[in-house]
Amino acid sequence: MTDPADRPLIERIRACRLCADRFAATHTAHEPRPVVWFRPGARLLIAGQAPGARVHASGRPFTDPSGDRLRDWLGIGEETFYDRSRVAVVPMAFCFPGYNSQGADLPPPPVCGKTWHNQVMGELGEMPLSVLVGGHALKYHLGARSPVTETVAAWRDHAPRVFALPHPSWRNTGWLRKNPWFEAELLPVLRARVKEVLNEPDRSANPD
Repeated sequence: MTDPADRPLIERIRACRLCADRFAATHTAHEPRPVVWFRPGARLLIAGQAPGARVHASGRPFTDPSGDRLRDWLGIGEETFYDRSRVAVVPMAFCFPGYNSQGADLPPPPVCGKTWHNQVMGELGEMPLSVLVGGHALKYHLGARSPVTETVAAWRDHAPRVFALPHPSWRNTGWLRKNPWFEAELLPVLRARVKEVLNEPDRSANPD
């Protein structure tokens, strides 16, 4: 019989049930379903927070309005975004954490990151471009202690290899209105860098 430790990392994560009791005790009372979307050789890392309910149902990361907004921020379509040879999506927790009794998202269980995250990053190796999405990813990858707004506002300190972003949730629409510099200054640079790293064609160019 094969030792489970000898199985590929992706298979071990997909089979993980560490949080089964934790999820059963949430308001959603759901079962674990790790959403694993990475492959060594990818050039763009999307470091997120945790899957939401729609992603839990689909088994694909960012299949929700947040994903639509994130892809717009990056300037790429679904075909490129879901190409695992080019884009790796590595959240701080691979499963949907569930909702509390008020219907709010629960935070990513720390045990997931402690168990898997360093192994995943070791397998991926150094990434030409990392896009950090939301406070949990900012804390892990940058050691950020400041509020998200301050960390994102200092994006030039980490570019062009790393870009710090707020979460693309539609709940942050008010944040975007209050911080117009994000769309005016950061996003054009991010989109250009994504295109450079992924060797994306210029979608605005007219065909010959």
